[in-house]
Amino acid sequence: MKLFKFTILSCCVALLSLSAMAQKNPEDKAGWKLGAQSYTFRLFTFAEALQKIDSCGLKYVEAYPGQTIGGGIEGKMDFKMDAAKRKQVKDLLKKHGITITAYGVVKGKDEAEWKQLFEFAKDMGVLNIDTEPDPNQFAYIIPMAEKYKVNLALHNHPKPSRYWHPDSVLKYAAGSKFVGSCSDIGHWVRSGLDPVECLKQLEGHVLGMHFKDVVKDTPDGKYHDVVWGNGDSKVNEVMAEMKRQKFKGPISVEYEYHWENNGPEVAKSVQYFRETYVKLK
Repeated sequence: MKLFKFTILSCCVALLSLSAMAQKNPEDKAGWKLGAQSYTFRLFTFAEALQKIDSCGLKYVEAYPGQTIGGGIEGKMDFKMDAAKRKQVKDLLKKHGITITAYGVVKGKDEAEWKQLFEFAKDMGVLNIDTEPDPNQFAYIIPMAEKYKVNLALHNHPKPSRYWHPDSVLKYAAGSKFVGSCSDIGHWVRSGLDPVECLKQLEGHVLGMHFKDVVKDTPDGKYHDVVWGNGDSKVNEVMAEMKRQKFKGPISVEYEYHWENNGPEVAKSVQYFRETYVKLK
């Protein structure tokens, strides 16, 4: 009888420990999947990027197609890889305890390539394809998104790119819940837009985020990334608006500065994000 009680107690402790591990970061409660765009570590292989992402306290990744895989696996993170190569990449992700949530920024050149892209995304467990498609492609990619149940998250590169303004995203997002915004708050700043107002305009259509804080202090007047909370992206207000909208989905750290060793700045940004999240009312 005592052994039986001890076994039950041990099982309960184990289950509680697993539950704590599953939700050990404050943003997990809101369904915010804070990870990193592997482009942040573009000077390294995907395998090395996963190590760096883990060291920054993150367990999610957005992969991009041009990165060499590494870790003993040949080729790049191309959506055209075969099933055997996809299995190798899945094993690599599992080894590091990291989940792929998004893939991009990428698009297919025609219907056949888009089908390959969606099949890759579905097989890999990708939630969002972050993309800037040609307008004439929506006729067949929206049905694909609905068939595969993978989101088309329209990404905003700076002005004058096709989707730089929320108006251009809303034009295509109205027709399907699988079409919306991959909201790059730093690029909105670069385009002269207020990221908080952009999020308000896109309410109900924000499927994912490229999160960065940027400041214009270079001799040529260009913006560059800084540790979050030190730039012009209104990080605190953005997070408050995300919480108000009950946002759920991938949030990718995209830190495009000090490429050779930006891990410490990413880690500081992640710490700031989590401390700010706890303070949000």
